[in-house]
Amino acid sequence: MTGKVSLVGAGPGDPELLTIKALKCIQQADVVVYDRLVSEAIMALVPHGVSRLFVGKSCKQKIMPQEEIHELLVALAKKGHHVVRLKGGDPLLFGRGGEEALDLVKHGVEFEIIPGITSAHGCGAYAGIPLTHRGMATGVRFLTGHRTAAEDAEEPLELNWQSLADPDTTLVVYMGLANLAIISEKLIAHGLPADLPAAAIAHGTTPAQKVVLSDLARIAAVVESEKLESPALIVIGRVAALASELQWYHPQDAEKEENSLKTFTKLSY
Repeated sequence: MTGKVSLVGAGPGDPELLTIKALKCIQQADVVVYDRLVSEAIMALVPHGVSRLFVGKSCKQKIMPQEEIHELLVALAKKGHHVVRLKGGDPLLFGRGGEEALDLVKHGVEFEIIPGITSAHGCGAYAGIPLTHRGMATGVRFLTGHRTAAEDAEEPLELNWQSLADPDTTLVVYMGLANLAIISEKLIAHGLPADLPAAAIAHGTTPAQKVVLSDLARIAAVVESEKLESPALIVIGRVAALASELQWYHPQDAEKEENSLKTFTKLSY
């Protein structure tokens, strides 16, 4: 009997940002196949006795190639397991969830997609940065700031810089720490003001969250001086300036995180 694969978005890190459907799915899983960006607090919600398979990857290394992840999901489902493929943020936003779903279709495996709060929305909210705001930003664009494994590290980062250099659009850069200086330089060269507000959010929505504010010309230097580490999100645009007024989340207050975890582990469906 063929099982089922649930492609589940775990959100940006805070376990309270899981949807009820995502939590229910995790608690009913036979096997959880999870990525590096799934927080420890969320993994603590996986019931004892459930198999956990780590297939995480970063821009520098891969534990398991994507093709092998496809094969693993299919093999587990073919054995009759309910497999939860747990991804940070949302599975369909830079999460390769679409690729995995297409492979499941190809092999006749039943699947479902359970969306999660994206890193952009969650980290932006916890940093006090609205991604759109009347008079500041009429739209938002999400982009990746790293090269794929197939691209030559010596080659320039290929993005449509001209279309990105719109001061009325908020830019949210995923995986952009390593190339932040290049990104800033290119955007300024294509017309964005050097003093346009910019923010970097590391470990957003978790007790380890750290936010630094600067402008487009200096954000890379500030990030380096503050020793920010991934996972981190970069927000470029006028809305980033609002963080100085709207930042409400105080990560040093970790008691809320611990209490939320205790509450979640008591939930049953």
